[in-house]
Amino acid sequence: MTTDCAAAERLARGLALHDALDPSSAHSWVALDLGVRILTWESPHLLPAHAWAAGRRLRWDWDAPLPSVRPRERPLSESELALALCHPDGRVREAALGRVAGAGALLPLVIVRCADWAEPVRERARELLSREPATALVPWAGLVLLLSRRAQGKFALDLLGRALREGPAAQVEALLGSDDRATRRFAHRVAVAGRLLTPGRLARIAAGSDDATLQDLCADEAIASMGEEDHDLVVSLLLAARAPRVRAAGVTALRRTGRHGEARGFLADRSGVVRACARYVLRQGGVDPLPLYRSMCAAPADHPGACAGLGECGVSGDAETLWPLLDHPLPAVRLHTVAGLRALDVVTRERLAPLLDDTSSAVARAATRALLPDAAGFSPQWLYERAAADRPRAVRIAARRLLRAAGRACPAG
Repeated sequence: MTTDCAAAERLARGLALHDALDPSSAHSWVALDLGVRILTWESPHLLPAHAWAAGRRLRWDWDAPLPSVRPRERPLSESELALALCHPDGRVREAALGRVAGAGALLPLVIVRCADWAEPVRERARELLSREPATALVPWAGLVLLLSRRAQGKFALDLLGRALREGPAAQVEALLGSDDRATRRFAHRVAVAGRLLTPGRLARIAAGSDDATLQDLCADEAIASMGEEDHDLVVSLLLAARAPRVRAAGVTALRRTGRHGEARGFLADRSGVVRACARYVLRQGGVDPLPLYRSMCAAPADHPGACAGLGECGVSGDAETLWPLLDHPLPAVRLHTVAGLRALDVVTRERLAPLLDDTSSAVARAATRALLPDAAGFSPQWLYERAAADRPRAVRIAARRLLRAAGRACPAG
């Protein structure tokens, strides 16, 4: 759990709230909350005694009525109030909530208190938050989502969801590009549920995002919501994506748009999931992909991924097409050939072991994965030679993996 005793100490020394921590960071507020509690126990002398005067007056039964408190000589400063809102004594936290009216800078701590373990504190904070304009919660979406993981964190999350669903679309739009991943995901879910994004924009988001959750969400919705006029744009964007899961969605969409034949161009994709989708779409269009793979493997340099695809849908006899390709000069062909042989379950130690010395580290890694089940059959001396310090790094790693898989000690270094 993150703590920030330094920020708590800066507040205790009278530093302004915006100078003591990063107010734009959700984690800063949660860390401050815990930091104040630790500081209260470890260094109570740093905290202004008068800041807790109200708390000492409130040491009564939770169900008893509030006693009258004489007017203070001066109101608590914003920094003191922030410390009081994070105090380990729930009575202090509750008393501080009674003094936050109008202190907009402290709204994040009111949100934190909405998930408080103590029910009186929690209820008072929720009452205060409910009075705030719906738009006031949107800038703190990251904090709300962070706190929603807590047992009592659902209240603020429900308020945020309602504010975004019922408020102007501009509020959701502002959160779509948030630096906080949870906020981006939440905003996109709201946007998808509210049909705020066009199919074309959804496809662009899916193709341009590096977040697998957003890729799936936006690609699926782009396909589900596209009309006939959107087919070309949506499908072309998805098919051109770098992420395999997005390309796979685009290939699958070819079936819905009646363009089964275009899946042929993805039979040799570098991704297995895309190849599988391409085979499915072609079969739905009445085309058997196996003869196509056999034809492509006759010129593997043009279609390296076809070597893996042949193994994925071929028969044991197709191994005779693949074995010679282990000597192909193109590393991509050798790499996909290893994958194809594994898919056919015809890997043998004698024929694949030479690839552990391959000049391509990717090929060496693929051969190692394929040979791990047979690691015990290797000569220990042969592996120890390859684990020596003078061997290329990829070869050393491959030998060590096989030694460990065989239950043998690896050399030091």
